[in-house]
Amino acid sequence: MVDPSCPTRKLRIAADIGGTFTDIALMRDDGGVITRKAASTPDDYARGVVRGIRELMAAQGLPLSAIGDVLHGCTIATNTILERKGARTALITTRGFRDVLEFRRIRVPRLYDPLYVKPAPLVPRNLRLEVTERLDATGSVVQPLDEADVAGTIAVLEREAVEAVAVCFLHAYANAAHEQRVGDLLRARFPEMFVTLSSDILPEIREYERTSTAVINAYIGPIVSRYVRALDAALHDAGIDGRLLMMQSSGGILDAARVAEVPARIIECGPAAGVIGAMRQAGFCGERNVITLDMGGTTAKASLIENGAITRTDEYEVAGGISLSSRLVKGGGCALKLPVIDISEVGAGGGSIVWFDRGGALKVGPRSAGATPGPACYDAGGSEATVTDANVVLGFINPTALAGGTMPIRADLSHDITRTRVAEPLGLGLHEAAWSVHAVASANMMRAVKAVSTYRGRNPAEFSLMAFGGNGGIFAVELARQLQIRRIVVPPGAGVFSAIGLGLADIAFGRARAVLTRTDRIDAAALNTSLRTMETDVVGTLGSAEAQVRRTAMMRYAGQAFELSVPLPDHDLGLGDLAALPRAFDAEHERNYGHVLADAEGVEIIAVEVTATAVVAPMKPPWLPVTAASGQPDRHAFFGPEIGTCETPVVHRRNLDTQAAAGPIIIEEYEGTTIVPPDARVRLDAQDDIVIELAA
Repeated sequence: MVDPSCPTRKLRIAADIGGTFTDIALMRDDGGVITRKAASTPDDYARGVVRGIRELMAAQGLPLSAIGDVLHGCTIATNTILERKGARTALITTRGFRDVLEFRRIRVPRLYDPLYVKPAPLVPRNLRLEVTERLDATGSVVQPLDEADVAGTIAVLEREAVEAVAVCFLHAYANAAHEQRVGDLLRARFPEMFVTLSSDILPEIREYERTSTAVINAYIGPIVSRYVRALDAALHDAGIDGRLLMMQSSGGILDAARVAEVPARIIECGPAAGVIGAMRQAGFCGERNVITLDMGGTTAKASLIENGAITRTDEYEVAGGISLSSRLVKGGGCALKLPVIDISEVGAGGGSIVWFDRGGALKVGPRSAGATPGPACYDAGGSEATVTDANVVLGFINPTALAGGTMPIRADLSHDITRTRVAEPLGLGLHEAAWSVHAVASANMMRAVKAVSTYRGRNPAEFSLMAFGGNGGIFAVELARQLQIRRIVVPPGAGVFSAIGLGLADIAFGRARAVLTRTDRIDAAALNTSLRTMETDVVGTLGSAEAQVRRTAMMRYAGQAFELSVPLPDHDLGLGDLAALPRAFDAEHERNYGHVLADAEGVEIIAVEVTATAVVAPMKPPWLPVTAASGQPDRHAFFGPEIGTCETPVVHRRNLDTQAAAGPIIIEEYEGTTIVPPDARVRLDAQDDIVIELAA
């Protein structure tokens, strides 16, 4: 325990909000981590964060004044979009372009589903407002901005009680003057309104992606801004006077006030923290190629770590049933063209509700019981069967309490609800019905894993599976078996791993700028000037003179619709550097698509991006356990119809050895549970990872 009388320095604490639990992680002076799980408070998430921090610090005998930085990840932005609870938002655009949001890219993700209906735009048509103005692709004015039109638009905004506005004009990436003028007029008339200019958030080509990104930012802006202010005030009221830093979807943390200006940067911030933690942990334990599985109470997320590096993208879609980045499957959601870690997310978690479709087929999720009322076994009013209830029936989850006894469980309620809502409609026995729920949930998660592996031309069997989140260890083996993965790694603190990942993340910020020219026609002097200006901007925003700077170019073959990211040298580009860019792009294209276009009419740069990173010295494992190893009574667990019910020892991670032991074993910890079936072997490695190996 840290000496409370005189801490050697301000401590860092991380809080990650999930749909069911809020996870807290305290980074100790000695390099270890102490964790705590607290129920999320959907009515006021800030209250749950502060309460969890208070409880953890009190348990350690530490004053809240000992805390310096508070690192934070949340689902506020994502849930606002998924639940369609954003601000009343309007779009102001160039006359003739109000339906860009409706047309999208005229692509659908389900080619053979004639009944498929795209999600409605975040801005209804009556609030998509047009004004007269026009620029050409070089930024030259074709038609001046008609300020009388703008005045009429402002009157509509006032009459419709609009809370947020996105402004996106044609070719504003090349000349932002018209957008900036409208922004000035809006802010003068509505000082409290959240205004997003596309030229500020995404100064790049592609009208739909730029419009959609600006609209997303405006739609979630008031909600995220209010939440950030409320959390910051609650922390200060509690006596925590350090910085509030938030995770971005790209994997870097940044001052919360800056994040609140561009809230679209945190759409996938919670899952991003988990992937950052997985990348660090994979490096510590010598794993180069890893598929991550982060399964919590509401969703399951997957990402790819290849050759020790995370995969980033700026092509992402949200609010389409599955959130993912894919060049092949598009049109199912709202486009978000900002740097994000390549994460696929589906509605499959412990709280996911079991239901039947019209044909009588068993379904799981995406609707969730969440934190309130939660699964039936929480005894808080839940009246529908969930994945957690099925796992209680199977014997996978402690039948009396979760989280070290802090959350009581009523197994009888899980048995009753699973029997009446699942087993009887299916005509199956109780355990067989619960296993069916377990299997369907695994199949749902397989979609997320394939989206980042198989659909990217990677063979999952060539990767290890790193499972975390409160339910990751329960489903890891079954999912790995379906994907022919033979090695599973469950890191220390797996159930709160996104919170731990916050403590492992660097501080980072990036900017992009349109270029749109062929590599053989680049004005090197102008490009170098732009890159230096952007570097000064991002380093200044970061406030660190020692920041590391990464430059990249978004490139494509002339005529292609989408581009790939190619690293740029960290010095001024010379003729040799420019001549090498097409070859570098060829290599990246072949890696992604398996071929190059030898007869292409040149290679184009669409945009350049500069990212500054202030590296934070990471904690090193093994993490200190939150609770000591303790004996648990054996219990019966059902491992599917082929194996049946087995008497299974229940152990703590600390009871494992470096020598592999044969299953069945249930590894039960404060943060979560890991299931090792009879046909698998498990051991502990030097970094305190649980390593499960399946027979070939």
